[in-house]
Amino acid sequence: MFSQSRPKTDASEFLQLNKHWLLFQLDGMCQKVEPDPKTKAEKRPNGKSKSGKGSGKTPASKPKVKTTPKEAQTYLTQVVNKGRFQKVGDTLTVQAGDTLELRCKGNPVQWAVPAYLEEDDEGRLRTVQHEHYGTLILANATAADTGEFTCYPMYCEDQDCRKQYDKGVKVFIFFSDPQELFVPSADYYKVIQLRTNWPTVLPCQVTSPQAKVTLHREFPPLEVKVDGREISFDVKKGFTIHRPKQYHAGSLYCVASLGNLRQSSTTYMLIYVNYPAAPPFPAIQTSSDTVVVGQNLQVTCTVIGEQDVVVDFTWEYPGQKIGRPLYTQDSVQTVQVDGQNRQRTQITLLVDEVREVDQGTYTCTAQNLEGSRSASTTVKVQSARTTIKPKKP
Repeated sequence: MFSQSRPKTDASEFLQLNKHWLLFQLDGMCQKVEPDPKTKAEKRPNGKSKSGKGSGKTPASKPKVKTTPKEAQTYLTQVVNKGRFQKVGDTLTVQAGDTLELRCKGNPVQWAVPAYLEEDDEGRLRTVQHEHYGTLILANATAADTGEFTCYPMYCEDQDCRKQYDKGVKVFIFFSDPQELFVPSADYYKVIQLRTNWPTVLPCQVTSPQAKVTLHREFPPLEVKVDGREISFDVKKGFTIHRPKQYHAGSLYCVASLGNLRQSSTTYMLIYVNYPAAPPFPAIQTSSDTVVVGQNLQVTCTVIGEQDVVVDFTWEYPGQKIGRPLYTQDSVQTVQVDGQNRQRTQITLLVDEVREVDQGTYTCTAQNLEGSRSASTTVKVQSARTTIKPKKP
């Protein structure tokens, strides 16, 4: 039998083979296999994935959205004691003689106070702006300080700041004084004008929301009925006459009572004035658009409006240039318009023996307490030798 023998391998060839085998093993151990992008994406939470190297695509970067921080709401708090605060509602009652301290969230803020305090020259009122809030401090408060306090947040661009009126926070503060039921006033009598269809306020302002307030007439002496419709009462304002009429005029005053204390307010002298709802609407008309020298001319201005409303008229006419005197006739009548009584106020400008200088524009201006309006017309003057066509009726 023949025996097959292994071929002989010399030492140099054996070393060369081992070298290649080791390099292959090391290359396999060190080589980094890139994961499949889809597989990697599936493994990432919330579906977020990153593209790996060698993908050949540059990931598109999302544009950054600039978010505006939510604006903090402005609100008022009262400092009761050091370290103790309470949120303020629509009204607040503070005892006269105490110190009021309010805080308003925001930077910067601006305060509005009752008119009496705006003229304060005693140093009782001061405001301080802190980093996140503003403070108002009123020392030794009096009944006269009763009124509305407002904090306005400010909107600033660089150094220019303005009030944000729609975001102002208001509180009405009563400074209760056991000896003063009404806010003190230097006036014994106060004249108030009643205007037709305009609500009128009688400012019987009390210092305590607990006080009971009634309205009275001086002559004849009687209590005025307050029904909530024709006349109403608001503890923060006083009495309101919603649609003033002639019979509301006269001398009125308020009476406040709290416990055993009863006091009367300033006396209000109510004077009724029939104010119109709008300025007058004049209409102008001439006896003839074209007149002959020597004839007479009449220009009439008419206003139809509310009754008992005074209307004043003024004229502009060509004859003013030479000092031609003004002659007018006026009348006031009640007429029926759409089944209602209306007032017709009329004025007529009389131009006797027309001359050429009277040719031109005639303007009538009617004025009442609400304003004025004008109406104009043009008149032609012809010589006596010119034939004039009669004006159509």
